[in-house]
Amino acid sequence: MQLPSITTLNSIADIPVPPPPRRLIYELLDEILDFGYPQNSESDTLKMYITTEGVKSEQAVREEASKITIQATGATSWRRSDVKYRKNEAFVDVVETVNLSMSSKGTVLRADVDGQILMRAYLSGTPECKLNDKLVLDKKAASSSGIGQLGAAAGGADSGAVELDDCQFHQCVKLGKFDSDRTISFIPPDGEFELMRYRSTTNINLPFRIQPIVEEVGKSRVDYTVHVKANFPAKLSANNVVIKIPTPLNTTKVDCKVGIGKAKYVPAENVIIWKIPRFQGQSDTTFTAEASLSQTTHRKAWSRPPISIDFQVLMFTASGLLVRFLKVFEKGNYQSVKWVRYLTKANGTYLVRI
Repeated sequence: MQLPSITTLNSIADIPVPPPPRRLIYELLDEILDFGYPQNSESDTLKMYITTEGVKSEQAVREEASKITIQATGATSWRRSDVKYRKNEAFVDVVETVNLSMSSKGTVLRADVDGQILMRAYLSGTPECKLNDKLVLDKKAASSSGIGQLGAAAGGADSGAVELDDCQFHQCVKLGKFDSDRTISFIPPDGEFELMRYRSTTNINLPFRIQPIVEEVGKSRVDYTVHVKANFPAKLSANNVVIKIPTPLNTTKVDCKVGIGKAKYVPAENVIIWKIPRFQGQSDTTFTAEASLSQTTHRKAWSRPPISIDFQVLMFTASGLLVRFLKVFEKGNYQSVKWVRYLTKANGTYLVRI
């Protein structure tokens, strides 16, 4: 059933027009939904429809009405054609979150990557962008299991492929073009948007290797030795590295020794927090500590929660995905500046059992 308009709602309820916040919600729902189904959720288009605030001249109203008609019925409802910039730039960010679960003996129990390709497009007119080539979608695998195999290879489909699962594209991506010549071709929305989301579960390059040795000495002490090694290239570095090492509930004090950074026992969280502002690639360091325990009448076995590590590594991808090129085509043939950045991070998802 079609959502009733504001006028209908007010006449039925026989109440005065609601204040702007509530009226704005009514207008948004009225424009987004049609017969109960979402039809238009693009914020730029909705801004043109919603006229609750302010009063416009008749000329401005006619101009806006013509733009609304073109944008609502055209092939690119997510972008206006009259966008102009003095400096044309495009920024591409490949952001990956690493999920790891590793046993105390170093066996990888789970390793996968949740990735996003974010873009900020400040381009004039209606440009067409092309991102990467030599991309292969395994249709057979996608149709049978719902998961696609996406490979990014420098020399061919089978050379250096990166397998990506559960690929999702923004509506601006021309899927037919991708299917025919294996390029991600699109007319970008103006400003910031998510071009693609993906997940990778094979051949994950783990940024850090953690080897913990935790020994309970009787009932009064726990000894820690944690060795951490960075697996990414030496020219790169990880920032804001925070390693949380759990302690028993009856810990009274902890004596820590670290090679780099600072370590502090936090009784409220029952963890030792080891902070390293900058961790150089291919380097390693060792943490040692001795935790003193209080005597308890009924001592429960320590559950040994896992060690967690949070970090950010610029210009590195755990999946191996790289943006080989970004081309911008526009009838004005203007010069555009392109920027590409990579970020691999973990926030409570990189766990090593002890």
